[in-house]
Amino acid sequence: MNLLWVLLLLSSLFNWGISDEISTRPEVVNIGAIFSFGTINGKVAKIAMKAAVEDVNSDPNILGRTKILLSMHDSNYSGFLGIIGGLQYMETDTIAIIGPQSSGMAHILSHLANELHVPMLSFTALDPSLASLQYPYFIQTAPNDLFQMTAIADMVSYYGYREVVVVYTDDEHNRGSIIALGEKLAERRCRISYKALLSPEALATNEEIMNELVKVSMMESRVIIVHAYAVVGVRVFDVAYKLSMMDRGYVWIATAWLSTLMDSTPVSGGSDKFIQGVITFRPHTPDSDRKKTFLKRWEKLSNGSIRLNPYGLYAYDTVWMIANAIKMFMDDGGVISFANDSILNGFDARTLNLGSLSRFNGGKELLRNILRTNTTGLTGKIAFGPDKSVIRPAFDVLNVIGRGYKQIGYWSNYSGLSVVPPEILYTKEPNRSSSNQRLNAVVWPGRTTIKPRGWEFPHNGRRLRIGIPDRVSYKAFVSKDDNTNEIHGYCIDVFVAAKDLLPYAVAHEFVLFGDKHKNPNYAELTNMVASNVFDAAVGDIAIVTNRTRIVDFTQPYIESGLVVVAPVRKLNSSPWAFLRPFTLSMWVVTGSSFFIVGFVVWILEHRINDEFRGSTKETVHHNCMVQLLNNVFCTQRKYDERTWRMVLIIWLFVVLIITSSYTASLTSILTVQQLAPSIRGIESLIASNVRIGFQIGSYAENYLSEELNIAKSRLVPLGSPEEFADALKSGRVAAVVDERPYVDLFLSNHCTFQVAGRQFTRSGWGFVSIPKLKHENRSSPMLN
Repeated sequence: MNLLWVLLLLSSLFNWGISDEISTRPEVVNIGAIFSFGTINGKVAKIAMKAAVEDVNSDPNILGRTKILLSMHDSNYSGFLGIIGGLQYMETDTIAIIGPQSSGMAHILSHLANELHVPMLSFTALDPSLASLQYPYFIQTAPNDLFQMTAIADMVSYYGYREVVVVYTDDEHNRGSIIALGEKLAERRCRISYKALLSPEALATNEEIMNELVKVSMMESRVIIVHAYAVVGVRVFDVAYKLSMMDRGYVWIATAWLSTLMDSTPVSGGSDKFIQGVITFRPHTPDSDRKKTFLKRWEKLSNGSIRLNPYGLYAYDTVWMIANAIKMFMDDGGVISFANDSILNGFDARTLNLGSLSRFNGGKELLRNILRTNTTGLTGKIAFGPDKSVIRPAFDVLNVIGRGYKQIGYWSNYSGLSVVPPEILYTKEPNRSSSNQRLNAVVWPGRTTIKPRGWEFPHNGRRLRIGIPDRVSYKAFVSKDDNTNEIHGYCIDVFVAAKDLLPYAVAHEFVLFGDKHKNPNYAELTNMVASNVFDAAVGDIAIVTNRTRIVDFTQPYIESGLVVVAPVRKLNSSPWAFLRPFTLSMWVVTGSSFFIVGFVVWILEHRINDEFRGSTKETVHHNCMVQLLNNVFCTQRKYDERTWRMVLIIWLFVVLIITSSYTASLTSILTVQQLAPSIRGIESLIASNVRIGFQIGSYAENYLSEELNIAKSRLVPLGSPEEFADALKSGRVAAVVDERPYVDLFLSNHCTFQVAGRQFTRSGWGFVSIPKLKHENRSSPMLN
């Protein structure tokens, strides 16, 4: 009996706990949504959020008897009305708000959310700055524009483009995204060359768009990125088509607004022609059974009014994200309650009525639960990283063709551009190397599969100002004809030949640099290119280290380097010239060999040959005659001793070598004038104290003084080949140091001088191209 009473008591206590828990759960939780429901994303989001609320409320395992009440506020394209809607929700005990649709409203309402602890979740306000620590209660449930701009920058770099033009509406919804694009392009050595700003929101007129696109058509860059609202973006392409800017040579990239438009509304027969070849992006949502089921259900939900796009999937998942967070909050014993904000109580309620705004006491816990989400929805894996951004952001890369598009690849923050779905890449190690980046073939504007170059010289653009050194010497390299005012010379011929190989015209003008009295300073010429006085420089310009730090050079078109030129002394001929082929020691060795062989012959022959017997004088005479007759006349004398025959063969071989060497050396002495330099090379110049000449304007002066530490007092400037010759002949300088091409031309007319030693520097001549900072953001074929 006692046991029965104990069981009844425990049962009563348990039931009392359950009823008490149920009593603390509200019957309804309020969630708000702020959108412009006349837009594509507004229409899709409205249908998807209603479907999600129905699914949550019909599932007793989620919130039990508690229901979600979703209130929708139409901001009607107005930021002011959006803010009013946010304030109204704060007055009605709303625990979370989905939206707003634009980033401009989100920046303002986020401050209210921070103060009143009401989480705001948006899948369309994707300004990267909204993910900062300044807005802890604002959560972007779709990949923000930082990732989309990274994808665009990766694609621009993938195709080798260096400059882009951006057309966008100048408001908070788009401005932050363009800033992020500029940063990502800079990381890839690219840049935004021009920003075509349109009126905020959807206020841009066709005339305004026309004026901006006319400016863009005059730019050199042909890579154009359009980041705007769909209603404005369509008109941009319409005007561009009328300006013939959708033809070959252009590259058009549209952000996700274009794919959203094409996914949700049919492309009419008139609008498809002016978006052909455009590349656009779409948030990637992996295929799944749940997604396929929802797609089939969509036709009934929308009554065929609008097609589903990825942002509808994000809207559906966002509602479920809030529902699961509320479930976790209440399962942990959380109580949904509100309290007056002490800060707002200080205001005059009759004026602003701010006292009606209340703070959600469980806001921090609900926010924490949302950020702890780790589930799978219609959009795939749903979770957040430490920076509040969704994990595994990815985009489909689409190419508009006809009235639809084809998918040419994917982009993911995990591995960059790929033709393999991100879900497969997530199972492998990340690889962002350039060799691993890949997209399928693209049909570009103008219906061509040939990749556009990405930049052009417009017909009405400014001509390139090319600096030309106005030389007073060595005019064979570059000079001006005073009669015809034409610039000609070897360097100009090379430039013209290279320019003619380009598949397009290069409008340019030559501008002489110099005072016509002395050769110009080439360091100053390169500095003028770096400071944008000239766009480039063409001439006999040496590629040296100091110059490459401020400008870029083309590939060298001629080898160069510093050499030493010195006077030479002539070795006069004499009657005793025949003795010069051999040195004294060589003559002694040759003569000694002659007598040694004679002695060997005498030893071998005197025992059996009577001719080798007799007086010493007769023996010596006979030995000499025998060797002479055998060497010169090849006598038929027979020798009996086999050893003697061997000695004779060896001697004949030695004589043959000596005779050949002597003949070659004597011929050289008698037929070629021998010159000997008085200076042996740069080493002997450094070790001596003699004066050294150099050409005015050449880098030789700085090299000799700064690199070789030769005193400037020893360096003598010379202005022409004639001055070179006079200074060397008169002894004013012991040698001249100059570049190899000049020296070769000098020696062709002055045979009494010679290069002494080896070439002691290695360089070349090249054309000075656009300044280094500018070139880092531009691809110029002249550099190749």
